[in-house]
Amino acid sequence: MPSTAPTNQPADFSLALHGGAGTILAGSADEAPYHAALQLALDAGRLILAAGGTALDAVVAAVTALEDAPQFNAGFGAVFTADATHELDASVMDGSTLAAGAVAGVQRVRNPVQLARAVMGSGSVILSGAGAERFAHEQGIALVEPSYFSTSARREQLQFVRARTNAAVLDHNALARDLSGAPLDERSKLGTVGAVARDRYGHLAAAGSTGGMTNKRVGRIGDTPIVGAGVYANDTTCAIAATGTGEAFLRACVAHDIHARLRYAGQNLEEACQAVIFDELPKVDGVGGVVAVDRDGRIQMVFNSSGMYRGWVTSATPAQTAIYR
Repeated sequence: MPSTAPTNQPADFSLALHGGAGTILAGSADEAPYHAALQLALDAGRLILAAGGTALDAVVAAVTALEDAPQFNAGFGAVFTADATHELDASVMDGSTLAAGAVAGVQRVRNPVQLARAVMGSGSVILSGAGAERFAHEQGIALVEPSYFSTSARREQLQFVRARTNAAVLDHNALARDLSGAPLDERSKLGTVGAVARDRYGHLAAAGSTGGMTNKRVGRIGDTPIVGAGVYANDTTCAIAATGTGEAFLRACVAHDIHARLRYAGQNLEEACQAVIFDELPKVDGVGGVVAVDRDGRIQMVFNSSGMYRGWVTSATPAQTAIYR
């Protein structure tokens, strides 16, 4: 099974991240830019953790780097809605306090994960749309013109999907097979980015960010900004960041289910991730995966798709990145 990173040992600090999972075909695209972007994100988080910074700061820094990378469906390079616009979601959770913050449907926030971090300290958990953007302005968080997020590759992806279906499709799995049944190229992928970390003080954190689904209905919100579905962190157990078919991850409460299996059923992180991703998620037709770290710094990366963009680093092991099983 595609699961464990080669870091399933306790660590002083740990960081794991993903750039989405799905039907990723070997040789269908130049892999170098993906590995480079994942490495930059790992470096951003690792530098904070190695200097004694917090897990929360590390995951926000890592996800910010992924939002700035056009290879991934978050921030710059996010997918288009059915109205050829962008609507972005993000969330963060601090495992030491169970504080969480999230935003949904923002269109002008350059780095939604940074706004989610600000929401965490506002007395709210989720802000959406224009209200979230007003709060961003009040907090001095960078706002951009909506066109900032657009890339020619994403516009071509929207046109590609519209020519074949009226449905919304996931970034890494967009029309995974054409009418002849032949696999399509890397244009199809489940597009979310996320990160989890354990710091030197034993605290955990998780963060996620996404542009949603290509050709999605305006106003659609998936699992990424929902605590317990797309993200969860609790110092007593683990931190989780998910990627996949958002509606299924919502229905299965994936991130919290993994936490609950550790806390109440006595499972370890590997057992819990395997059970949820391979047993529970398929019951609601869910495809995707998670990156996870437990309270001792052990990392798991579990996915039921053919691949997941991912990277990991710990105090004891160098940074590594991977795409396929």
